[in-house]
Amino acid sequence: MIRVIAIITGFMLLSGLPLIAQDVPDTVPARIINGDTVALIDLKAFMTFPSLQTPNRQVFRYDRLLINVKKVYPYAKLAGIKLAEYQRVLDTIPTEKGRKAFMKKAEKQLEAEFGPQIRDLTFSQGKVLIKLIYRQTGSSSFEIVKELRGRFNAFLWQTMAGLFGYDLKTGYDPGHDAQDQAIERIVLAIEDGTL
Repeated sequence: MIRVIAIITGFMLLSGLPLIAQDVPDTVPARIINGDTVALIDLKAFMTFPSLQTPNRQVFRYDRLLINVKKVYPYAKLAGIKLAEYQRVLDTIPTEKGRKAFMKKAEKQLEAEFGPQIRDLTFSQGKVLIKLIYRQTGSSSFEIVKELRGRFNAFLWQTMAGLFGYDLKTGYDPGHDAQDQAIERIVLAIEDGTL
């Protein structure tokens, strides 16, 4: 008798499962098309680029560029943020003396915080950083120094940079320059989260 009751109870529980399952709200939006239920799922936007069909040497250069951009992009992004922040503060300082004092203080703070990391960059990473700063700010490094520290300091820094093979007046034009196109491709992938 206990066996029959257990079987009947089990049968009743199992037969009730489909009814219970149908009461659960559907978590995936769907649409019925021609009698078929099709799930509607939002996918993240993505970019496609033509494949790189290049010799091994160019692939190696692209890989090095990828490493360099990934290393310096956070610094360029931070430079854009800090520049906007400093510009807002400088707009509130009425005197030239006050502006110079603020910029010297900001320069010392940046040197203390990021100086060792920036000095550890390779030559190639430095060149990429100059391009990415232009991308982030819309101005060359020379123009930024000239605006914030004056024409003489800009000339002095450009001369020092030239001694080491850099040009602070370097621009960024992904529409025409092949290296800038590759950098832009990498940056967009970083921003998109695919790298």
